[in-house]
Amino acid sequence: MTYTLAACAEMLHTDLPLTDRVRKIADRGMQVEIWNWVDKDIDELAATGATFSSMTGYITGNLTERDGITALLDSAAKSLDVADTLACPRLNLHGTGLGEGGRPVRPVEVVTPAMWLTAAETLNELAELGKQADRVFTLENLNLAVDHPGTPFARAEDTLALVRAVDSRHLRMNLDLYHAQIGEGNLIQLVHEALPHVGEIQVADVPGRCEPGTGEINYPAIARALRDLNYSGVVALEGWAKHDPDQALDSFVAAFAG
Repeated sequence: MTYTLAACAEMLHTDLPLTDRVRKIADRGMQVEIWNWVDKDIDELAATGATFSSMTGYITGNLTERDGITALLDSAAKSLDVADTLACPRLNLHGTGLGEGGRPVRPVEVVTPAMWLTAAETLNELAELGKQADRVFTLENLNLAVDHPGTPFARAEDTLALVRAVDSRHLRMNLDLYHAQIGEGNLIQLVHEALPHVGEIQVADVPGRCEPGTGEINYPAIARALRDLNYSGVVALEGWAKHDPDQALDSFVAAFAG
C-alpha cells in the first residue's frame, strides 16, 4: 500500500472503555482517530502509545457568523494544544458545529455569496493557526440527505472549493466517501479531482455506514485508483461494525490492502 490505514475509536468496540478501543485498533497496526476531546482523559489516551491520525479541531462555533467565528477560532486554539499532547497531525472541521445526532447547531437553508466569502476568510485564519502549530486542519464533506441536513458547505464540491480558495497546506480536505456517495456519487472521478487537496480520506459503506463490503460502494476499485494515483496519506474507517468489530476491521483491510 502507498497509504496508511486508520480507524475511528468512537465507532468500534463500543462496549469497551475508549482507551481499550484505542489499544485494540493500534494493536492491528493502524492509526487511531477520535472525535470531541472535551470529555476524554487526554493524558490517558497519550499513554496508550497509539499513533493518533485525526481528532476534532473545534468545540463550538461556525465559519460565517461573528460570534460563531470567535468561538470557532478560540476552540481551535484549545484543540491545537490537545493535538500537541497526542502528537496528532490533523484536526477536523465542519461547515458549522454539529450537535445531537450530527444535526447542525445552526442549520442553514440558503448559503449566500457573502457567507462563502466569510467562510473562506475564517478558514484562512484557521490555516494560519495550523501553520503556527505545524498542524493541518481538514474540512470534511458531509451528506445532507441522511445524516446532516441543514449543514452549510457540506457537499464535497463545496468543501473542495473552499479548500482550493484558501490554498494552504495547513488546510486540506477530509474526503469522506460515505458522505460523498450519498450526496454526489461518482466517487473515483471525485478522488481524481480532489486528491491534490486532500489531507485524509474516510470510508464507510452505504447504506448503514458500516465497513466496506456491507453496501453498494466498490471500495477495492477505489483502493486501486488510490494506488494508481500514488496516494500516500491516510485512509480511515469511520464506520460502525455491522456485526463484529474485529471482522469489520478485517473487511476494511481486505478492501484496501489489495
